[in-house]
Amino acid sequence: MPRKFTKIAFTPSVKAFQDKYGSREMYARMEESGPENDSLIPRVAEFIKARDSFYLGTSNENGWPYIQFRGGKSGFLKIIDEKTLGFADFVGNCQYLTIGNLSVDDRIFLFLMDYANQRRLKIWGRAKVILDDYNLIEQLKTSDTNVEAQRAILIRVEAWDWNCPKYIPRKYSQAQVDQIIAPLQARITELENKLAH
Repeated sequence: MPRKFTKIAFTPSVKAFQDKYGSREMYARMEESGPENDSLIPRVAEFIKARDSFYLGTSNENGWPYIQFRGGKSGFLKIIDEKTLGFADFVGNCQYLTIGNLSVDDRIFLFLMDYANQRRLKIWGRAKVILDDYNLIEQLKTSDTNVEAQRAILIRVEAWDWNCPKYIPRKYSQAQVDQIIAPLQARITELENKLAH
């Protein structure tokens, strides 16, 4: 079975440039081999659950793309089932660009980064904005927030693909830095206490 993301991403114009620059043969073989990559297998699900942010892409009726950053507690992007993701959509700057775009084109793209381990995951899907299912909205909220969730966004996964780690800068969150330096801080405290006595 062909990998689903290649059917979405490898348009005729993309294939023309692959031909021009010599990568088409390699990608043609890849298209016809390997898994379809349209279900959230355990490795992908674990990666998603560990993320505390992602980038979300939509496009408007004029064809212009729009990218938005979404952040929260690790796991705020929830796995509903092997083909569905969801998250609570909170009060923001009230521009409504994402939900406006999704009202005319349900295609959505998620880009999930793990800077510390230099990994990234691309997800293509179709999104549905849920306005009046308060049980679902509450279910998708993380327990650490008191901010009002206005809606839920459910994403039916069409395809995913791991992206090349080349050129990803290594960066760490504050929580990761705290964890890395905790043993060093403890040792400094221990040595300071010894010197004081």
